[in-house]
Parts: sequence; C-alpha cells; structure tokens
Amino acid sequence: MPEAREAPQNPLHERYASAEMARLFSARHRFRSWRRLWICLAENQAALGLPISGQQLDALREHADELDLERVAQLERETRHDVVAHLRHFAEVSGDAGSILHLGATSAFITDNTDALIVREALDLVAGRLAATVAALAAFARRERSTTALAYTHFQSAQLTTLGKRACLWLQDFLTDLKEVADRRDRLRCRGAKGTTGTQASFLTLFGGDHGKVRELDARVASALGFEASWRITGQTYPRKQDSQVLHTLSGAAESCHKFGSDLRLLQGVGELSEPFDENQVGSSAMAYKRNPVRAERMCSLSRRIMSDSLHGALNAGTQWLERSLDDSANRRLVLTDCFLTVDAVLLLAANIAQGLRVNEEATAARVKRELPFMATETFLMEASLRGGDRQELHERIRRHSLEAYARVSAGEPNPLIDLIAGDPSFGLGSDELESLVDADSFTGRSAQQVDDFLAEAVEPALALHPAAAVEAPRV
Repeated sequence: MPEAREAPQNPLHERYASAEMARLFSARHRFRSWRRLWICLAENQAALGLPISGQQLDALREHADELDLERVAQLERETRHDVVAHLRHFAEVSGDAGSILHLGATSAFITDNTDALIVREALDLVAGRLAATVAALAAFARRERSTTALAYTHFQSAQLTTLGKRACLWLQDFLTDLKEVADRRDRLRCRGAKGTTGTQASFLTLFGGDHGKVRELDARVASALGFEASWRITGQTYPRKQDSQVLHTLSGAAESCHKFGSDLRLLQGVGELSEPFDENQVGSSAMAYKRNPVRAERMCSLSRRIMSDSLHGALNAGTQWLERSLDDSANRRLVLTDCFLTVDAVLLLAANIAQGLRVNEEATAARVKRELPFMATETFLMEASLRGGDRQELHERIRRHSLEAYARVSAGEPNPLIDLIAGDPSFGLGSDELESLVDADSFTGRSAQQVDDFLAEAVEPALALHPAAAVEAPRV
C-alpha cells in the first residue's frame, strides 16, 4: 500500500479555536446529526400514518451511535456520494429498520437541516463568547470610569476623556454584535421536508395526495428540530441568503474585535494601556525587553480573515442557478466552518485581553499633564478677556505661545505654555491663577456619568439576557 499522506497543519484547529467550537464542526457531530434527522423524519412520518412500526423506530434509535467512519469511507469510495454512503451504513446496522430510512427525502434534507442545526449551536457559543467580552469590558469601564486620559482624533492629541468612557466605545460595538447574533439565531430557519426541488411532490405521493399531512410533516420536523418554522419556499436547498446573513453577523463581531485590537495596539505603543503579559512570556527572541501586543495582533489578523471570508456568503447566494447549482457547495463547506472557528478564536482573545487590561497610570497622567495646557487655552482666553483684555489680540498671542510650546514639547521638553502666558503682561494672569484653571476633571465633561448610564441602561440588561460564559484562556 502507498504510504499514507501526513495530515497537513491546520492552525484553526491546533492553535486558535476552542475544543467546543471544533466539536460542533467535527465529522462525528455532523454525521450523528444526520442520523438524528433520519430518525426525526421517520418518527413524524409514522405519527402521520405511514407504515413504519414502533419496532423499526426503536431499532433506529438503538443503533444511532453505531457510526463506523472507516466503513462510511469505503462506501463513499464505491458510490462517490457522501449522503448515500452514510445512509447505506445506517441501514446496514439497523437491520429491517433500514428499509424505511430517507422516505421522500433528498440529500439536502439531511445536509441543509444539519447545517441549520450546527449554525444554531455555533451562534449560541458565539453569543456566550460575546457576553464574556462584554462582561470583562464592563468591569474595566466601571473600574476606570473617572480615570482621566487623553482622547485622540487622527491619533493626534484632542480633548480629554476617561478610560471608562473609551472602553464604552468598544463595549457598544460588542453589544451591537451580541444583539445581532441573538436575533440572527432566533431568525434561523431549517429547510424542513421539501423534497427534491422544494415542491414536496415525493411527500405528497407518500401521503396519497393529502396536502394537509404534507404541510403537517414539514411543520412537525421543524418543531422537532427546535425551529420556529422551516423556510416556506425552497429550491433544492434552503436559501443561501441565510448563510450570507450569518456570515455578515460573524463579520460584524470581527470588525469590533479588530477595532478593539487596533486601539489597544496604539495605546500600548504610547505606553498608556497594555494587554496581559504572562510572568514567563517572551516578547522577542532577540530583544529581551520587548512586550509586544501579540494577542491583539493575532486578534486583528484573524479578524481580517473573517471579514474577507464572509464575502463568500454573498457570492454563494448570488451565484445559485434556479432551483440549485453546486457553485456554493465546496466553498461553503470551507467558509462556514472556518469563519465560525475563527470568530471563536478572536472572541476568546477579546475576552482574555479585556479581563487582563493593564493601565499605566503614570504614563497616562503624564500625557494628560503635558497636553492639558493646550486644552485650557480657551479658558485662559475667556478669563483674560473678562479682565479687560482685547479678545482678538489675546487670541493671536495664545496662538503664537501655543505654537512655541508645541515645538518644545515635540522636542521632548516639558510644556512651557503656562509659563509663557504668565510672562505675557497682556493676559494679566499669574502662574498660580493659570494652574488653578487647569483642572483635568473639568475637561472630561460627562464621561464618568456616561459610563454609569451606559452600564446601567444598556450593558446590565443585555448581560441579564446573556449570562457571560466562562472564558478559557487562549494559547499565545
């Protein structure tokens, strides 16, 4: 026999995704779901009067877990059809009960309904990961609600904010994702029992032309699988727009993770905030002093993969021909699985990072102190104007003093703006008076109160609906 090929590395399975998510997309879980569907169909057909005995149903249930994947592989090599191979194997182990398997069904009854089941389970897991991230960021926001920090626009110094308020920017994105995941999960539909091209002709034959029983079978199957309903109209498959919408939802979570990771990388670069760094963690094989933001970088890298792969959902939906073509088949086998495994990985990282965020209070306060005099210039201007100064002349003087101060700050010197203004007799303000006007808290507006309101009115109600799942620390 030729030497067996070595299995290729798959970082999604080996390094990134959790065991829980990997199990959902494993071959054994999928094929057990196929058997669940065959049994579900037979049970409901029997309940509606087809000649299927209780003994046959018992036999199917009894042998449902007798799944020999090597035997299936042998049958698939012979038939070149995966569903037929599994069907024949289940029939082999079920004895006489095998004769009533798959009555009126098509392969899509098995594959599409199974995909809907797995996607629903996976969305439940994603919701738990999102809830864990939200809970961790909420705790950080509450703790740092009033910690003054420099806000940035265009990554240039702007006004002041608080660390808690900034965390709420991230939180709001993740809350949006959590709601979208929950809504998408609840709007999922299975294919139901629709027959080969969606006309239900095979089931109509089985039930002797009784349209009511055909409709009831479809409804019973959907209910037994835990869905509110099946798709009302299908071709051979459920509408691929459902896949597209699911992938768009996963892409939304990736967008939030990428934003969170990018912001953290910028803040770690200026020394204000950092991701967790383990006691024995090595930042560089050459530069031993380094503390690279490797978790945030990985989160951003994997998030880009999700955002790009999610585009295939729209392409698969748009390229279906009439009742069905196989333009989607191989593609969606890869994309649906990979996107769920990858979003699981990035959300594990997001929660892990959020739980271990580290604030460099000294660096944060130093940057505030350095930039605060610039932010107080309008206050200086108003105070000097009230004392009889010419507002237009004072504005020009402040502009010149600010440019000089900025040049010196950029050269690494302390901010001299207060001294420059105190030394300008046009303002009539001494150093002590100017210092009293530079109160950082007065420049953060309602930041702390916004944190309190947001946590109480938006975050806590959401977490009450989605209790945060325990987070397993990702390998780094």
